[in-house]
Amino acid sequence: MKLYNLFSLSLFTLAIQAHAQEATDANEIKQADAEVEHLLISGVRQDRISEGATGLTMEISETPQSISVITSDLMNNFAAFSINDALRLATGVTVEAWETNRTNYSSRGFEIKNTQIDGVGLPNDWGIVTGAIDAYGYENIEVIRGANGLLTGVGNASGTINYVRKRPTNETGGEVSVIAGSYDFKRIQADYNTLLTDDGRWAARFVVAGEDTNSHLDGLSDDLGYFYGVVDGQLTDHSTLTVGISHQDANTDGNLWGGLVFNYTDGTQAQWDDSDTTSQDWAMWDTQNTNAFVEFTHQINDSWRLDVNYHKRYFEEQDKLFYAYGTLDKETNLGLFGYPGRYDSDIDSDLLEVKTSGFFSAFGFEHEATFGISYAQSTDTMFNYATDFTEEAWGALPAFPYALNAIAEPDWQERTLYSEIKQNLTRIFGSTKITLSDNLFMIAGVNAIDFERSGDNSGTTIDNSESELSPYVGFTYAITQDINAYASYSDIYQPQEQYDLSGQYLDPTKGKNTEAGIKVQWLDENLLTTFAYFTAEQENLASYAGINPDNGQYYYNGIDVDSKGFEIEMTGQLTDDLSVILGYTAIEIEDDQGADANTWAPRDYVNFSLNYTVPALPTLTVGLSGRWQSETKNTDYNVIQDSYFLLNAYASYDITNDLSVKANLNNITDEKYLSSLHSSFYYAAPINGTVSVTYRF
Repeated sequence: MKLYNLFSLSLFTLAIQAHAQEATDANEIKQADAEVEHLLISGVRQDRISEGATGLTMEISETPQSISVITSDLMNNFAAFSINDALRLATGVTVEAWETNRTNYSSRGFEIKNTQIDGVGLPNDWGIVTGAIDAYGYENIEVIRGANGLLTGVGNASGTINYVRKRPTNETGGEVSVIAGSYDFKRIQADYNTLLTDDGRWAARFVVAGEDTNSHLDGLSDDLGYFYGVVDGQLTDHSTLTVGISHQDANTDGNLWGGLVFNYTDGTQAQWDDSDTTSQDWAMWDTQNTNAFVEFTHQINDSWRLDVNYHKRYFEEQDKLFYAYGTLDKETNLGLFGYPGRYDSDIDSDLLEVKTSGFFSAFGFEHEATFGISYAQSTDTMFNYATDFTEEAWGALPAFPYALNAIAEPDWQERTLYSEIKQNLTRIFGSTKITLSDNLFMIAGVNAIDFERSGDNSGTTIDNSESELSPYVGFTYAITQDINAYASYSDIYQPQEQYDLSGQYLDPTKGKNTEAGIKVQWLDENLLTTFAYFTAEQENLASYAGINPDNGQYYYNGIDVDSKGFEIEMTGQLTDDLSVILGYTAIEIEDDQGADANTWAPRDYVNFSLNYTVPALPTLTVGLSGRWQSETKNTDYNVIQDSYFLLNAYASYDITNDLSVKANLNNITDEKYLSSLHSSFYYAAPINGTVSVTYRF
């Protein structure tokens, strides 16, 4: 979805015309006409709208796909300072934190591999998020579940995550918060908006955050600094410009590479303390993320506009890593071996998109359409530092758990180029909303993409190119004013970043995705419930096959996978004082032999959050959130995680209109569980909490 700096000028023109018709004084009419240029940008800031899962201006209740929105208020209530914590609040999304510094997000049993910012972005083919990503710079996080090729041209059956940045508002002011908590958690954050001109045509917003913390894991510590600044304004009576940049510098010491080993030689599963780690005190993983963007919008006429967007992303990392592997003897806890690694890498990405969108009339109804072209390029470069295989870090390890200083840091050799991969994605797209009757409309769209990938991967030459045409069609039928039935179909096409045994990338995964459901609005449209049934077929989906004995690199085979399931979600206000989000997802996933696939994904998943303002004491707000998931397995490592239930709570009290205090408690029942069974495993945090003080000005 995309938030634009330009709300349709026709709405403001109509408002001015209506005002003028009612005015009997000619001076009033003149004044109204003169105010058009001032209303353009200030009205945009006041009434920004979202363009749904289709890139068109539709309400969530009308959109023929399942959509969840995590608001900044919800993130603030439950102290979701990172993207990982925020997405744990979303219906149907599991956060697969399989290492301390690498995470996958999944939905409907598949990895989410499309990430967007304000509706625009390169697909994240691996689906991996490296490092802690701060959430304070985002107004909302939108999760579009199911295939979403209409927005990106590529995708799988999981979904798309769209990060909606904070933008300038029409008021000067802000807030500053100080937070402290378990494991020496310390954080300060501030958000400030200001009008740059007296007429409100130009405004700016600045967001900063700093954080330092230890962890429940021995030896693990993190710190980060985050800055985001954005300016928007009106260039002409009909054109607006937005320029912004964000930068995050995050540093980790004592991080995991891989996870704990749970396999005993007798086939049983080991149990460890939730603080145990395989890391060493010289391990580190530092990352820097810089994102810059320029958006230009021109209102061509009352019905059509032109958008030109340029996005730049630069990611850099340096790390020293230590991996432990093997099978443990149950009596001695010996049997592990070390594998050190040191890498530098960077990803340099650019995306330019030009599109036009608007409304047209035909057959007695108004319709909507959008057409555009985008070009994205990225270069992913990695360097490594070799070591002598006689180094201690390559040998047999002491009995686990061992000390954080048990293994000396290797003597790293000179840096050499490990891989350099270039990708280019050209996309021509179009979609339209056709009103067929007063109660029925159709969404139809198509993407034509050309994908190229070339370079060298550890001595293996890469040269891939693909062209693909992907259709999308959906229908929404208004049974009543408050009940909409819908159905949608989308092709699936996704280039893959996993290698086969020869070191070549797997061919893209392709397939089909269907979804049908009903959306019902209740309580004067304050509460929305959604029931969705979905199916997906994916061909050649990457599946872990082993470790290449020549280079130690994981390799994968392509398998065909069928999935189906349903979701139920309720979100909104039950009363003026009580808001609710309640979701349930059930899935079945099988390979082409009829066996369970992707067993790391829970087959049943429940999430909820409640926020309640106490009527007798309206300065007090309390809340509960939680999630339950069914048993999961990793059949490659013979590890099982039983079903578990997590519960979090908060209480917030306004001391004055400007000053508030809040306490958060996470994992209230002190549940012990593995954070993921996706690729590797370690224990998540036991009971922990924070206290925050916020001053608004």
